[in-house]
Amino acid sequence: MSDPVTLGSPVTAPDLDRMEQAARQLYPPIQRTPLLAHRGAGADESARILLKPEVHQRVGSFKLRGVYQAVSSLTDSERRQGLSTVSAGNTAQALAWCGRYFGVAAYCLMPDTAPPNKIEAVRALGGTPRLVPREEVFEFLREARWQNEPHAFVHPWIDRRVLLGHASLGLEIADDVEFLERSGRIDVYLPVGGGGLLAGAASALRARGAPVRIVAVEPTGCPALARALEQDRPVTVDCKTACDGIAVPYITEEMFPLLRALVDDVALVEEAATRSAIRELALQDKLVAEPSGAIALAAAKGRRDRSHLAVAVISGGSIDPRLLADVLNADGL
Repeated sequence: MSDPVTLGSPVTAPDLDRMEQAARQLYPPIQRTPLLAHRGAGADESARILLKPEVHQRVGSFKLRGVYQAVSSLTDSERRQGLSTVSAGNTAQALAWCGRYFGVAAYCLMPDTAPPNKIEAVRALGGTPRLVPREEVFEFLREARWQNEPHAFVHPWIDRRVLLGHASLGLEIADDVEFLERSGRIDVYLPVGGGGLLAGAASALRARGAPVRIVAVEPTGCPALARALEQDRPVTVDCKTACDGIAVPYITEEMFPLLRALVDDVALVEEAATRSAIRELALQDKLVAEPSGAIALAAAKGRRDRSHLAVAVISGGSIDPRLLADVLNADGL
């Protein structure tokens, strides 16, 4: 494979053979997550929703797919230099897990505003969080400061190895949908922050020829992709949302062309709808999801056209216990 991170050059979709080859090498430790019928949909067949529970991955999020693919692709000597990444929490946990798995150090640059439970989870997995002001995290990425580090850096969005790992999620959906829906369209709802999950999973679905409509999901408080598509260029937006896992204020120049080509629509979700989805997942589906993990369900439930099967990726479950308690205690419960 060519340089996994090429600054200034558009990221392109991996070819299908490469995606399928990479996927075969992921299991285990990656879990193949099923599609589960959303219990909240009730008996209304016009509102059919299936959930892809990535909260069942070893670190509680889909991030392990891409990070493990990237780290396992390194040589032994590269891994011995130590691993590093930038993360609001879930990529950091995935990297820390990989560090423990391969017996090497893992360093994670994280915003000091990250939920305490995510920071502690990184430490519990043997990783070393490096807490800095949130603005410095994005400056580190924008200025490619990782090039000055001695460690093997895993970029959470534009690393081609990471996209290959995330493609496995799309391949799994394509395999399952083939048996579930032999005719008609399937709407696949994918949360988007930096775009790594969307780029990998949607590329796989497109390459397989699955009859899908790709819907990128963002909070109304951080609509970086929606605004970029409106202006046909990457833009920076203000980010004010509880969805810390996807609170990325811009789409990179490298990712934008691919995301533009893959996405059919963008769904913007209000915070109240996301909280409702967290609550519904916990009480009805028995799944604990963080805000960025539940937002795809909120988007699927709010869709106008309910004639098609919907797949909502429940991308992560590292929710702050205090927030979960607050959400569950809503409405007097």
